[in-house]
Amino acid sequence: MSDTPHLPESVSVSESESESPAAKALRLDTADELAKVRDRFVMDDVIYLDGNSLGALPAAVPDRIADVIAREWGALRIRSWDESGWWTAPERIGDRVGALVGAAAGQVVVGDSTSVNVFKAVVGAVRMAQQADPARTEVLVDATTFPTDGYIAESAARMTGCSIRAVGAEDIAAAAGPRTAVALVNHVDYRTGRLNDLPGTTAAVHAAGALVVWDLCHTAGALPVGLDEHGVDLAVGCTYKYLNGGPGAPAYLYVRRDLQPRFDSPLPGWNSHRDPFAMEAAYRPADGSVRGRVGTPEILSLLALDTALDVWDGVSLGAVRAKSLALTDFFLECVAAYVPAGAVTAVTPAAHAERGSQVALRCADAGAVMTELIGRGVVGDFREPDILRFGFTPLYTRFADAERAARVLAEVLEGSR
Repeated sequence: MSDTPHLPESVSVSESESESPAAKALRLDTADELAKVRDRFVMDDVIYLDGNSLGALPAAVPDRIADVIAREWGALRIRSWDESGWWTAPERIGDRVGALVGAAAGQVVVGDSTSVNVFKAVVGAVRMAQQADPARTEVLVDATTFPTDGYIAESAARMTGCSIRAVGAEDIAAAAGPRTAVALVNHVDYRTGRLNDLPGTTAAVHAAGALVVWDLCHTAGALPVGLDEHGVDLAVGCTYKYLNGGPGAPAYLYVRRDLQPRFDSPLPGWNSHRDPFAMEAAYRPADGSVRGRVGTPEILSLLALDTALDVWDGVSLGAVRAKSLALTDFFLECVAAYVPAGAVTAVTPAAHAERGSQVALRCADAGAVMTELIGRGVVGDFREPDILRFGFTPLYTRFADAERAARVLAEVLEGSR
């Protein structure tokens, strides 16, 4: 499921025009089908709107990690690679992540950082494109990409004899041509929260004969992605934002099943060898998603992620998307009601089809404003030069949180005038 669903009546933000924001928040929270999921997290009275940077701690993780340390590592020691399933964890947990981004089993592997996986994906995509047509010597990257993606893409292009061209994400489809090998695109603009057109861009890049790599860091766990449905070639993403895997949690790499035999990773490690314990001098790549592995898995953080993913049991991504849109609509409504006119400007698109799960507001002295907000118990973040970012994680963010955040923002801005 990848299309934006209609908001169900239970989370509709429209009601009586005379209803106060606080009363509306209470009504919406009472009707929220995801409200009980908040109990699966360690939460407090802080209004936490920075889950698009680091997700909250799932309540079951501390006990799981304590068991991994004391029993699996402390008692079983080396036996846990087999007896505790450590060796196959990257693929097993990869399938769990895959289910949240619309990928059938056997196409996602968890491990390494997002940056490392971007490098694997871009170089691997260029190599596949050039196998078919050596004249494909251009890498497209969206101009507002997260900086690391741009740095990695530039290095990957240089190493594969390609040029690099930055264009607006909305222009990637038109820019792809006979020289294009691969386009690297962020599904959501990390500054503005704009949701880019994954189905349309993917189809257009394919029509030009090229491959596409999507960065899902700001969408996995926030909305349906539909990797298989839309024929995406490769994708990468982190697990510490909306997937709540914890600081430094390993990232993931998706390679579409029919491309896996041609995927030539630029980082061949012993974990991706066809027979790793043969310790052969010559490299022979494994089949399937294992080919995306490199070295020894990050077991402690990997198993923390495994338990963190339990919070998704019984949760519908359609319901998550509906609540995300309702939350961001409601927050913008509260900002309009509370904040002095002209003090902030929303840069996140109003159209649901173009919005991720965050609201970005342009504001004078944004850094100082966010510092004051955090001091008053409303945690968002600041991006240069003048952006306040508020991330809405539907699994634990309440409508009352959105209302209070807007009210405190208004108080801060009033006090700075």
